Amino acid sequence: MTWVLKRVVLQICLIFYLFIGVLSELGNPYEILGVHRKASQQEIKQAYKQLAKRWHPDKSKSSNAEDRFIEITQAYELLSDSDRRSLYDKKGITEDDFYKRPERQSYFTQHPFDDLFVHSGAHFNFQENDIMFFHKLSITSKQYDKKIVPKSEKVPYVLFFYTDWCFPCLQSAPYFRKLVDNLEPLGIEFATVHSTREPNLSRRLNVHALPCLVLLLDGNVYVYKETITNAGKIIEFIKSKFPYKLIPRLNEENLEGFLDGWKDNRVRGLILPSKQNIKLRYLVTAYHFRPRVAFGIADSDEIHSQFQVPPDMDTILLFNENISSPMASITIKDIPTSTLHNIISSNQYLALPRLSSQNVLEGLCPCEWNKPRKRLCVVLVTDESSVHDPHRQSFMEYALKFPYNVERVRFAYIYHKKQASFINALTPNGEAIEPLLRIVVFWRRDTSLVRYEWMPAKWEIESKLNNTGAKLVESIAQLLKATESLSYEAYVTDLFDEHAIGLIKKTFTRVSHFLESVYESLGKEQILPAFSVLGTILFILAIGYLMAYLVEKEEADIKKQKANANSRNNNNNTNSSYQPELRLHDLRSEKYNGLVRLLKPGCRTVLLILDMQSRQQLIPRFHKAVWPYRKNKTLNFAYMYIERGLSWYKELLQLSLFEERELNINPRNCVGTVLVLNGHRRYFCVFHAKHKENVQRVSRNVTKLTEKDCESGAFIGFNSDESESESDPVLLQGDLLDGLPNWLDRLFEGSTQRYHINYWPEFPIK
Repeated sequence: MTWVLKRVVLQICLIFYLFIGVLSELGNPYEILGVHRKASQQEIKQAYKQLAKRWHPDKSKSSNAEDRFIEITQAYELLSDSDRRSLYDKKGITEDDFYKRPERQSYFTQHPFDDLFVHSGAHFNFQENDIMFFHKLSITSKQYDKKIVPKSEKVPYVLFFYTDWCFPCLQSAPYFRKLVDNLEPLGIEFATVHSTREPNLSRRLNVHALPCLVLLLDGNVYVYKETITNAGKIIEFIKSKFPYKLIPRLNEENLEGFLDGWKDNRVRGLILPSKQNIKLRYLVTAYHFRPRVAFGIADSDEIHSQFQVPPDMDTILLFNENISSPMASITIKDIPTSTLHNIISSNQYLALPRLSSQNVLEGLCPCEWNKPRKRLCVVLVTDESSVHDPHRQSFMEYALKFPYNVERVRFAYIYHKKQASFINALTPNGEAIEPLLRIVVFWRRDTSLVRYEWMPAKWEIESKLNNTGAKLVESIAQLLKATESLSYEAYVTDLFDEHAIGLIKKTFTRVSHFLESVYESLGKEQILPAFSVLGTILFILAIGYLMAYLVEKEEADIKKQKANANSRNNNNNTNSSYQPELRLHDLRSEKYNGLVRLLKPGCRTVLLILDMQSRQQLIPRFHKAVWPYRKNKTLNFAYMYIERGLSWYKELLQLSLFEERELNINPRNCVGTVLVLNGHRRYFCVFHAKHKENVQRVSRNVTKLTEKDCESGAFIGFNSDESESESDPVLLQGDLLDGLPNWLDRLFEGSTQRYHINYWPEFPIK
């Protein structure tokens, strides 16, 4: 028990010491801005503005103005963020301090007895299995999004997911510690995530079991599913996830093409290893410098002999536009990562680089605050054409022989059409300058503020080159003086990124990464459900396809049967294809508005009047007579039982007469009558086998009926006599519609009589 108490007291003292150390090293943001702890956001903002104006490097002459300005800006960023300010007020630390010095977080005060628990009958070793090692590297979701993901574009990140009371996590601690010790010097960063505290991050990264290793490359997540006890497998896993052909293998055939590919504005790096396999440090280095340097590895002994490098040592050669000899080289048996980074950082630009993106501009021509330290950029404006290749070549040769300090004068060229907005901004007001093959010298005072000067003459490649070069030397020497300033000033926008990935390629990359992540996330416990779901979907699709095929086949058979039936009914029709169906409507009160009253302009309804006894004989003949007009979309076809619509028919005839007298209709004599009703213009035409149309034309557009016409225009059935006169010919019921086809022809010619009415009578409801 005494040993336990001593251990607890020791941990409490350690916690207190670390907490005091954190408070002593951190600056007080309230004191930096000169505000009290309860200051409002408005007061903090006002204090920041006043101090920023005072300590801005452009306005303050103090030697520590830049450091002071950065300190003020960081203090304002902390206090303007409510979460970070609350964290500082409570614990005296910020998230930045927590990330930079994670070993000082106070989380372990919640579990001071973690090292006292026993596993398998023995105490854990404090140096190796203590979970405090994971707490030291722990990050939050906010740190992951703001720092880890952006940094993963250049640096590979390995994340270890753990939680408290996880004995497998404790057992993995020594292996993870060795992994950190071995891979961190190669340029790989490590961090840990407390899975219980950050469940959302665990779900986002598809972590299903603990402990778990996750590799982060360029924002893409790769989950390692094996145990972390085997470092060799972990290294092979990391190697396999780097971008495809990050370091291609080269031989005598493709070596020259690789070295001559510098037109993509990248230096060429040739790796000549002592062994054929690619070391992880070279992959990490190539990944870090991939925007500026393209690496390749020699895959044959002939390349070693060509460049005369020892085969038992590793050699790195860096080439610019001159592919015959390297501009830098290093040969060591085991090249340290720091040495690699130093030599590549010093030679990551071509002899005459192109201003192809804002990052290139920031690297070649960074912003400068002090005039005595100003750095000039001498840029030749050209077109993306082989015609200007000689000008660029001569300008590059001139840059290599330039007599002044290269650190203060950087030479480059730019494409006019691709960077038109940037070039157009560097045009003096009121002056017309043709920028092609002209040289502009500028100095970046700020991210957007540029002071510049155009050289008066174009860059020549012939005999005038010496004169042009000499004048350029004199102008640059004059502009480098501290007392001399450039003539013009302009605000410019960021350069267009010429190396940006297109939308199609970006979409394809995202889809491929998504499919790969889905494939990687499938374990043994997910494979069977996945196959089950896939099989179910395929089964449903197969059943749906089969049903659609059967329905389509049945529809085809029905169409074929109808086509055959139509060909039999119409002997003159030799076309066996299916024709549109002719539909006959039964005129009732509920259909009366649609068929008569509310007809659209230009539409008409052809109505057959019949009774129950004549239905079987008249409907087939009526159907045959109107069949040729089935494709006319302005016609509707219907029939009406005289027993149902007698009152409507009587009132309709009454409205069409000039004389007001009571009609006495014999329903039997109305059978076989065909009415063509125009609902919009309120008129109708009538056909009956015994109805004779006698029209006397009075004028061009007006017609008038005689008295006899009125009597004969009373149609058929106006008298109540059941028997017809002896002078009238006898008509059989089946012959009532014999003259209908001819009458329909005259109807569409416009030669039939029209009977106008003032309104459509109501149809009886039965």
